Amino acid sequence: MDWYLKCPLEHGYPMFVCMTFMDGNYQPDSVRHDMIPAMQDGMGIVSWLKYYVYEGRRNKAVLRMAEYMGDYLVKECNTPDQGKYPGFTRSTGIAGCFPQPADCGRQADHPYEVEPDKGGIAGYALVLLYKETKNKIYLDQAVHNGRILVSNMKTGDSLHSPWPFRVDYRTGEERFPVSGNMTYILRLFDELSDLGYTEFDLPRRKVWNWILKYQIPDTQRNGALWNMFFEDHDESTTNRSAWAPLNLARYLLEKRVGIDSAWQSDSKTLIDFVINNFSGICLGIPICGEQDYDKNPWGGILSTYGAVLAIYTAATGSDEYRALSWQAINYCLYAVNSDGCPNEQATYPGRGGWQEDCHTDKVHNIIDVLEAMPAWGNRTKK
Repeated sequence: MDWYLKCPLEHGYPMFVCMTFMDGNYQPDSVRHDMIPAMQDGMGIVSWLKYYVYEGRRNKAVLRMAEYMGDYLVKECNTPDQGKYPGFTRSTGIAGCFPQPADCGRQADHPYEVEPDKGGIAGYALVLLYKETKNKIYLDQAVHNGRILVSNMKTGDSLHSPWPFRVDYRTGEERFPVSGNMTYILRLFDELSDLGYTEFDLPRRKVWNWILKYQIPDTQRNGALWNMFFEDHDESTTNRSAWAPLNLARYLLEKRVGIDSAWQSDSKTLIDFVINNFSGICLGIPICGEQDYDKNPWGGILSTYGAVLAIYTAATGSDEYRALSWQAINYCLYAVNSDGCPNEQATYPGRGGWQEDCHTDKVHNIIDVLEAMPAWGNRTKK
C-alpha cells in the first residue's frame, strides 16, 4: 500500500487508477493500452476502504486514493447519455483517455458494448465510498447504474441470467445470455434499499430468487450458469469462472441466515464447485485458477480463493479449508517485491502487470483474511 501511495499522477489521477497495465516504475505498458475501469477501480475502492478502516481511519491519504478511483469512474468512464444503457459505467476502455470515447470498448468487448455486471460492481463500490465520505456524486452514479440495470432486467431462467454478459449500450443488442456474476448487482440493490431507495426492493428479491432457484443448483449439473466473467474472454463454448461462485459464497457467509437459511451448506457447495473445477497444484502449492480457459493462479483469483476459505473457516468453525486458505494467501504474498511493488502472480519473478491482479482485487482479500484469522497477522482483531 505504501508503494501505491507514492504513485505519480496523470491528468489528476494516480497512474494505476487510469491504466490496467503498469510496470514496476509506474509506467504504462508500451503495447497494452486497453483497460478495465469498472472492475479495476470498483474493486480498488473496496480494497482501499477496507484498508482505511482496518488501519483505524488514521491515514486520510488512503481514503483519498479511494476517492481518486471514484472520481475517475464518475467523471471519465460513463457511456454517452443515450441508448439503452445511458451514462453507465464502462467495463472496458482505453488507458490515457479523459473521458473515455463513445467507442472505447476493448479487450473482448465490441466498441459499443458494456457488461452489466461490471456496472453493478462499480455502483456497489460507489455506494460504499458515499457512505464513508458523504459525497453525493458517488451515490448519484450508483443510483443511476441501479436504475439502468432495473430498466433492462429480464426474467432469468435455466438458460439465461437476468442480464446478459455483454450488451450494446446503444441498441440493447445482447451477446452471451449468461453472466455468472450476479452477486454485485445484488449487493448494489441491497445497499440502495438500505439507504431508503425502496424501488430496488423487488428487483433485489427477483435477483436473489433466480440465484437460489437456478444458479446455485446449477453447480450440481454442468455449471453453465457460472459462465462468463472476465473482460478479455468471449469463447463460444462455456467458460465458467471461479470468481463468481466464490464471491457469492463470500456474500452468503457475510449475510448468513439474514439471506439464506441454508447459508452454510450453500456456501460449501459453491466452494466445492470451485475446488472440483478450478483448483490444482503449482510448484507444489495447492492453487485456484481463474476460469475454464485460464487456470493460472493470478493474484485476483488466488487471493479471492484464500479469503473466502478463511471467511468460511471463521464463520463455521470448520477446519476443512484452513490449510488451503493459508497456503493460497501465503503464495500470493510471494508476488510482492521487497520495495512493495507487486507482480500479477507469484509463479514467476516480475514487477507490475495487470493491476487488478497485482493490487486492486487483491488487497481487500488479504484484509478479509486478517480479519477472519487475526493470528495469521499477529494482530488482535478489531
